[in-house]
Amino acid sequence: MRYITFGAVALMLASAFIACESQQQASADTTMESRIDSVSYCLGQDIGNSLKQFGSHIDLHIFLQGVKDNLEEQDPRIARDDQAALMQAFLAQQRQEQQAQSKIEGAKAEKEGASFLEENKAKEDIMTTESGLQYKVIKKGEGPKPALEDKVTVHYKGALLSGKEFDSSYKRNEPAQLSVGRVIPGWQEGLQLMSPGAKYQFFIPPELAYGERGAGQQIPPNSTLIFEVELISIDS
Repeated sequence: MRYITFGAVALMLASAFIACESQQQASADTTMESRIDSVSYCLGQDIGNSLKQFGSHIDLHIFLQGVKDNLEEQDPRIARDDQAALMQAFLAQQRQEQQAQSKIEGAKAEKEGASFLEENKAKEDIMTTESGLQYKVIKKGEGPKPALEDKVTVHYKGALLSGKEFDSSYKRNEPAQLSVGRVIPGWQEGLQLMSPGAKYQFFIPPELAYGERGAGQQIPPNSTLIFEVELISIDS
């Protein structure tokens, strides 16, 4: 959660303006009556998307009144100093609510992950290391295995236990080059088990992945992750 600054809004509006220009050049059948109409609509869409972070806390009618008062240079109905204090208190409350919700979701994800890994390790084709990493050999490779200081080229895709995919080099149609020692611990350990040409599936508990913090909006706290990894080459 963050308060949208004037600088951020200016940058956002400029980006939206450029995007709208591109859209108008690419599409001649716009339903807007003028260029200004179309640009205005696009700016509204972009700002609306940014405001989704506030969810039901925004009263659209009053929000638009605030915009109108500002653009028409009317005296603000809430003093500027009071506005800052109100927003600081509101954002602090939002952070507390998010942290509480994150703890609930994290506890749930931790429980589900532990249950999954316990069942998964009983399967005949699943290997479990001392650290708790689980892996399945889909295809064996040949040759040396990478060391922690090596760089490697890989194809991969990653998903949550729900099956939701959060990243894929296959979809980008471009393999990734990375340093073995700079990826999450589960990858560090797993990559060092593989030889070029190998394809493994990693089942990574949260303590070997992103832990209690998660990673952005894609990976919730305490998530157990499933990766399919193909080691293409050892580059150094």
